[in-house]
This record gives sequence, C-alpha cells and structure tokens, in this order.
Amino acid sequence: MFVNWPERFFCNSFVRRFIQRGQAQMWRGMRKMAPGGDALEIGCGNGAGAQLILEYFKPRKLTALDPDPAMLRLARKRLAGPVADGVAEVIEGDAQNLPCESASLDAVFNFGIVHHLEDWRRGIAEVARVLKPGGAFYIEEIFQGLYANAFLRHVVAHPEHDRFQAPQFKAALADKGLVLLPGHHESHMTMLGVAVKREDP
Repeated sequence: MFVNWPERFFCNSFVRRFIQRGQAQMWRGMRKMAPGGDALEIGCGNGAGAQLILEYFKPRKLTALDPDPAMLRLARKRLAGPVADGVAEVIEGDAQNLPCESASLDAVFNFGIVHHLEDWRRGIAEVARVLKPGGAFYIEEIFQGLYANAFLRHVVAHPEHDRFQAPQFKAALADKGLVLLPGHHESHMTMLGVAVKREDP
C-alpha cells in the first residue's frame, strides 16, 4: 500500500478529520450497525477514523488494521482505553490478506484505502470473505479522476496499473456478492456508500 508524505500530511490533518466525520454521519444514515457487533477498519492510519466508527456505530469490538508501524503507534495512543463503550484492537496487517476468520465480522470500514492496494480486487474479495452474510462494507473511495490527474499524480504516490473507476469498482463488488445499497453518492472522482453481503450463497 502506497502512502507518501504529502498524503500522510493530509490524512493527519484537521481537514481530513472534518471530512471523515461527515462521511461517518452519512454512512450511519444509509445503514446503522446493530450495537454489539464486531467490526474492522482497513488502513486505520492514526486511529481518528476508528474513533468515529466507535462513536457512531458502537461495535462491541473494532479491529483497526494498518501496515505502517509509525501510524500504528499513533493509533494505539489515540485508541488506548475504552472509546464510546467499545474496545479497539490495533494490529499490523495487509488489507489484501486480512488476518480474520471467514464470515466473522458484522462490518468493514474503508476510508479511502482500496485504491491504494496493488491488487485491489483481492482487497474487495477479502472484505467479502470476512463479512458475515448481511454484513456491511462502508465505502469511501476515490477514483483516478482525482488522484491521477495532471497535478496530483506528481504529488501523491499510488499504484499505476490496473486502476479503477466507478464501473469497475461496482462490478468487483457485485462479483463478490456485495450489493451496493440505494442512496450511495457517486461522481467521476469519488464514491461514498454501503454494500451489504448477500445472504444467499
């Protein structure tokens, strides 16, 4: 997963926290999570998104996963102790190979991480694998029109091959049995929505 210093700076900024809070509120409006479930955040960074997940969705346990040891140190400090009556476990890991049992989670949260994955289809497949039937995938994604434009492609570091726009992303969700709920927000550059794992095999 590629994150260079300009994007790290933005992800640790007040502006990013403000945006994430609004996104968490919109997700909750699309689909609430029953209190007491188990959740995962992929690419937790400094743990600010995990705080919002605990506040707005109130899982019994949230696993916050990231491959970057420096970010994990910040997340562990931020999430030390109970937050919003939930417990967070911060672990090192790769969203392309999730260290979770199949069909074990009620929700997976993605604050703009899938487009960072070299094998983004495998990342989606892993999300589908670990979700219980009826579990929800909370999605914020950005597309090439934003991060690979004439300016930003020279500023932020992302994989360059096999990238996706909304049609490819939605097709990959559907292929893995993740049904995008009505009311999602989509543009040429971004998507915010919730996909639910089908109950049927």
